[in-house]
Amino acid sequence: MRPHRDFLTIHDFNKPELDALFALAARMKAGKYKKKPLAGKALAMIFTKSSTRTRVSFEVGAWQLGAHSLFLSPRDVQLGRGEPIADTARVLSRMCDGIMIRTFDHADVEEFARAADIPVINGLTDVQHPCQIMADLLTVNESLGTYEGKRIAWIGDGNNMANSWLDAAARLGFELRIACPEGFDPDPLLLKRAQKHTTVILTRDPREAAEGAHVVNTDVWASMGHEEEQKMREIAFAGYIVDDRLMARTAKGSIFLHCLPAHRGQEVAASVIDGRHSRVWDEAENRLHVQKALMAALMGGEPLVASPQRSGSKPKAKSAPVRKRSPRSR
Repeated sequence: MRPHRDFLTIHDFNKPELDALFALAARMKAGKYKKKPLAGKALAMIFTKSSTRTRVSFEVGAWQLGAHSLFLSPRDVQLGRGEPIADTARVLSRMCDGIMIRTFDHADVEEFARAADIPVINGLTDVQHPCQIMADLLTVNESLGTYEGKRIAWIGDGNNMANSWLDAAARLGFELRIACPEGFDPDPLLLKRAQKHTTVILTRDPREAAEGAHVVNTDVWASMGHEEEQKMREIAFAGYIVDDRLMARTAKGSIFLHCLPAHRGQEVAASVIDGRHSRVWDEAENRLHVQKALMAALMGGEPLVASPQRSGSKPKAKSAPVRKRSPRSR
């Protein structure tokens, strides 16, 4: 029986494994990885939330690694007619080699993972956006050399992005400052867990979060599913714009990130997202590379082995346990 892993949150992997994924993604981006570990395999992509970057990056990435991808909207599968999630997961497990799901309720992704006998990757839920944060951190490594010892600022809604930043800070140990209006905080349990492992500050003042930051990150004020709250959120988030005055408070050589789509003049000034601090287009491209690394590891058997440790570093954490996969017919 073959073991398999899922990627539902960044917290599912330990630091050496995450570093190994970054290293593999960097090799892939540099053109130094020529393998086709997914040749003859299939990735089922379930979308109940529309997407540009998630669909294109997974579809292109699967093809580049040798796999065939299947785009499945609610109109294309029986989930749209009320078939139980577990039944769909069991059927896909008999025909495919991996499942990527982008949906609303995080519990749906967890149910898929419990029922499936193949790897499940979280493409986005209302609670988590781990693939995006992995791309963001690859961008940080490229631009600043490493995430270690860096201060990262999140400005705006305590949404799925903020939650995944909390998980990343807890696992990787960098300092995180989150500035949210009252009533829009990230998940309190994830905040508390992260604060046990590293410095995490929650503030109402974007200037405090940006002070000395090496990375400033934001998102739209009203994410998908919250469009009806747009007017209310415009009032609540007034003052939470990343503009030149805010970036002037950051560390020398700081960078700006945004997961896109962006609303210039709301959460970010055009002069910032289109200016010298911006690494947004590198960040968008890096979705492709980190997700290729994930698929190669989870579906293609690429080992998650970190680079040799430097002297004086801490011993590697033990790998998380894997769930056993039952044999299946083709």
